[in-house]
Amino acid sequence: MSLPEIKYCPGTLAEGFSGYSRTCLKRVFNGKAVQYVLPYDSPASNAETDELFEQNRKCMSISGVQEKFSVLLEKNKLRLIEEGERGTYILKPIPGAGKNPDQMPANEHLTMQIARLVYGIETAENALIFFKNGAPAYITKRFDVNEDGIKRAQDDFASLAGRTPQTHGEHYKYLGNYLDLFQLMQTHLPTYKIEAPKLLKLLIFNYLFSNGDANFKNFSILETPMGDYRLSPAYDLLNSRIHIEDKDFALEDGLLPKNVAQGKISAQFAKLAEIAGISKKILKNSMELMVSKSAEVEKLIAASYLNDKIKQNYWQCYQGRLKQLIKV
Repeated sequence: MSLPEIKYCPGTLAEGFSGYSRTCLKRVFNGKAVQYVLPYDSPASNAETDELFEQNRKCMSISGVQEKFSVLLEKNKLRLIEEGERGTYILKPIPGAGKNPDQMPANEHLTMQIARLVYGIETAENALIFFKNGAPAYITKRFDVNEDGIKRAQDDFASLAGRTPQTHGEHYKYLGNYLDLFQLMQTHLPTYKIEAPKLLKLLIFNYLFSNGDANFKNFSILETPMGDYRLSPAYDLLNSRIHIEDKDFALEDGLLPKNVAQGKISAQFAKLAEIAGISKKILKNSMELMVSKSAEVEKLIAASYLNDKIKQNYWQCYQGRLKQLIKV
């Protein structure tokens, strides 16, 4: 695998850049002149690299199926953390399972950029980056760690619901439906009326972009500087259909309890909004936004670092879901 030709910023996907754009460097790397190539070969590529990554695995405390590594920015260089250090970035290389695994970093990067740039969804800062041997990786800045290294409190929705593998079995994070998330937010967020529409918008986005792994651990609340909590920036957004055979929704009961979920998907989102106390006007604005951005989505897919076949698959998935979403 060789390094790709860079014509679009590997962060913002803006045209006309041979590396990270100034906007990307400011958002993701604190304005430092970071290069888009890491000073390491990818994991499992040589003995020296493997030892470094194995040491880093022991320092990681972030759970998840896909392998992750902890990285920090030192001056303008990214490096794997060592024992006793707290990383400020999470690095996700090509996974070892699923279909089209080499496309997963670019898939997650593209989906996160579409969420932010096209739909105005607050996301974790992120970029695509490459190992010395050309293998891609997804890198994201931790929003739960301040610039001074102080950790901010963060709780995912599985924790808020008191769910663990010990109490609810190995599928604990896939139980229930998305209405449960709103009910948990009502309990834990005094600013529920502000945060609930953000969650609804994110759920519509997940459906539209075939993110079938949006489980309870992929949503969280984050401590603010004032000491209260809000919905955290979105993370782990990708078109999962490209990699696994999954359902429309990650949760076992789908969008709503089975006795409530009736009709077209647009009607189900309307029912969810109604029960969650979100006004018809806010729902209408969110739905109109989601179904009116095809040109912008197409442009970012074209600029992405997916290969041509997967670009076409990604676009087709989006078009199929778009047709379902506009049915009434």
